[in-house]
Amino acid sequence: MAAIVTVLIGGPRMAHAAERAAGTEERPCPVAVPAGTTCGYLLVPERRDVPGSRTIRVGYAVHRSTSPQRRPDPVAYSSGGPGSPSLRLVGFLTQMFPDRDVVVVEQRGSRYSEPSLACPEVVRGLVETLKKPTATAEETAPVRQGALACQSRYQAEGIDLRGYRTEEIATDVADLRAALGYEQWNLMGVSYSTRTMAEAAARDPRGTRALVLDSFLPAQVNWYDDAAPDLRATLTKLGAAGRFDEMLARYNAAPAAYQTKDPLTRKRIDVRLTGDDIATILGEAMRETEFLPLVPALVDALADGRTELLRPVVDAAGDALTSHDWGLYYAVQCQDEVPFNTFAATAGPRLFTGVADAAVCAAWHLPRSLDESGPVEAPTLVLGGQYDPTTPPESARAAADDIPTARFAEFAGVGHGVFLASECGRRTISAFLDAPTSAASGAPAAGSAGAVCDPGAGASALVRPGDLHLTAAPYRISQSPALIAPLAVFVLVAAAQLAAGLVALVRRRGGGAVRALAGLTGLAFAGLTALSVTGVPDDIVFAIGLPPAIAWYGLLAAASMVLSIIAAFRLRAASADIVPVMTGLVFLTWMYGWALA
Repeated sequence: MAAIVTVLIGGPRMAHAAERAAGTEERPCPVAVPAGTTCGYLLVPERRDVPGSRTIRVGYAVHRSTSPQRRPDPVAYSSGGPGSPSLRLVGFLTQMFPDRDVVVVEQRGSRYSEPSLACPEVVRGLVETLKKPTATAEETAPVRQGALACQSRYQAEGIDLRGYRTEEIATDVADLRAALGYEQWNLMGVSYSTRTMAEAAARDPRGTRALVLDSFLPAQVNWYDDAAPDLRATLTKLGAAGRFDEMLARYNAAPAAYQTKDPLTRKRIDVRLTGDDIATILGEAMRETEFLPLVPALVDALADGRTELLRPVVDAAGDALTSHDWGLYYAVQCQDEVPFNTFAATAGPRLFTGVADAAVCAAWHLPRSLDESGPVEAPTLVLGGQYDPTTPPESARAAADDIPTARFAEFAGVGHGVFLASECGRRTISAFLDAPTSAASGAPAAGSAGAVCDPGAGASALVRPGDLHLTAAPYRISQSPALIAPLAVFVLVAAAQLAAGLVALVRRRGGGAVRALAGLTGLAFAGLTALSVTGVPDDIVFAIGLPPAIAWYGLLAAASMVLSIIAAFRLRAASADIVPVMTGLVFLTWMYGWALA
């Protein structure tokens, strides 16, 4: 009778899930992992609500801690997306939690699970849309066609996309704890996986010791409807909202042309980006904390028509298209996110992400999921980045206030994914997990991040207009190192000039002093330039510019060339003395006509 009551209370879903317990099977790790790591598959039903549903495999990895102070409760982590791979972070997480086992869980349908819902057809459709300088709302056909091709392929392979949603992914996490034999563990999610980990904690309260939600995406947030306002709010924090509006209008009226690499074929392709496209690409790039300081200067330059400065971001955006398993992404979004948004027209950019996702979901016709998430009982730490445009700290803080066991910490200067970008964030997480209910570690009752570090300190200074000499040359040189040849030849010739001048002085030959001074002046330019470059605290600035002082140091190079002219045209000058003159002329043309242009 107890069994009958349990089935009746649990409903059909629990009854079908009870037909078979989740098992595991070992496999070789598909990526490089630290020693002491084993990998495997969790064997689960594709749909727990359907009797006799076929078995699928969910990838995972377990790293056993060898620390003498090893704690019994591991950390279980999963990446966001949906559709972002997780296993590549095993090494990073083992360094972050050396005294705990680390369990990294893939999402069902990801590239390290079986089946893998990769969808290169969607990537091809996205690339095709970027080739056309049309309005965002008119560009969805190639993406929709690619998604339909994937859906047809999945159906032929017997894949039921209704089994790939947040509820099932969360239950996989809970089942894995039982299958691995851990009595309790700590759950950690970032971005989308904060939803799956929060639901897993609600479903498995006895097995969840503590919960960490980094860049929290609350279930009650309508992500698509809020995306454009959230991006604008972040730009306002950065002091770039006004110039952003000018940039948006400029390129919606006259799209910008770029040449970049096709992420699938690696061949060069031409793309045309409207203001909405650029806004979408910038929003994605602003997830990276190291990129954020450049935003004010970059947006200002784009508003003035300096389109070449966006090329590093465009190139990175192409590579990012292959970082997701798009079939899984759309399966989750079309059931758990898109149906809860209105997609009403709002002021500001029409972000391509929302337009394309709405079009794909309209074509796929997947059912809207039910909101069945339960309350979280475990002590919870919520972290937010000050400049996160994707999961803003304001919404995360409000959601944390609705969780009785939660506390919130905001980290200055940080974007999306606090634990990846902030040492203070990592220390805060570790201190919380050591004592999740202790006031000393920032317990829920304390209402703060604790005293392990200051989350408001250490932010990088923003690069404002005028702080850099804006130029695309450093990025171009990073792609084609041969472009720096004029500088290298100039420095070598200056060194040779100095040596020849000193020899002439020792031997008391004419012109030695002028030669030596010309070489010394050229080397002084090179030395000051090197000091200026190496003194830059963050190399990311070279994506869009150079220290302004370099333009003034160029006057030393010009003085070196003048001295070389004097040495070359004196009486009885050697014919070789014309070489520094020609080298200096070429270098100054290269520097002021290209590198600093």
